[in-house]
Amino acid sequence: MTDAASSAARRPIEIVPSVLPADFSRLGEACLALEKAGVDRIQFDVMDGRFVPNLTFGADVIASVREHVSVPFEAHLMVHEPTWLVPHMVEAGCQTVIVHAEACTHLHRVLGQVLETGARAAVALNPASPPQLAEYVLDLVSMVLVMTVNPGFGGQRYLASMEPKLRSLRRTILERGLDVDLEVDGGIGPDTVTGATAAGANVLVAGSALFRDEQGLEHAVSELRSLAEAARSGVQA
Repeated sequence: MTDAASSAARRPIEIVPSVLPADFSRLGEACLALEKAGVDRIQFDVMDGRFVPNLTFGADVIASVREHVSVPFEAHLMVHEPTWLVPHMVEAGCQTVIVHAEACTHLHRVLGQVLETGARAAVALNPASPPQLAEYVLDLVSMVLVMTVNPGFGGQRYLASMEPKLRSLRRTILERGLDVDLEVDGGIGPDTVTGATAAGANVLVAGSALFRDEQGLEHAVSELRSLAEAARSGVQA
């Protein structure tokens, strides 16, 4: 078993759906259905039309559904210089705040701000960004998110070329003895979860693959978790 697989094997598999493919007019119902399906937490993709070419929703929308479900929320801020938005996301009920390394001029400062609010801080890397971009902030974060598509839109094809980046980050985390999860986001579904998990990811963000499952959300979540666990067992063997 590789060092990356050994490190990942000691961390639980988590299924974290993105609500991006949901019907925004029924967002509360979608979150309730995801909770019933057994997800570990729910991700809100917050886009500003500047860092990525799309707009989604803000803190008020997230806050409006917070009281209806008990699973944790995480905010994935695809926002240029997100300092102004961090406190609003935490006030809206997000226990984890993810910022992009590429979007922050002073990444340490932004991550420190997240921690000062009492939330978990996480850093995200675009596909073209090297793993080393997160190296000097690993002591500040609870999680690193590796994007396996270019952020901004759901339903894109998984970039398998990101798997070496996952392995590199998992190895670094292991070597430094850090308590850091490795999340993967973009094109994750039954056909791609094996590669991502075998490369070291233990937190799996899925959107389109969950919502389009003909057998429903509960089946989709269960299948994804089972495939991830099986992939990890296969690597261990």
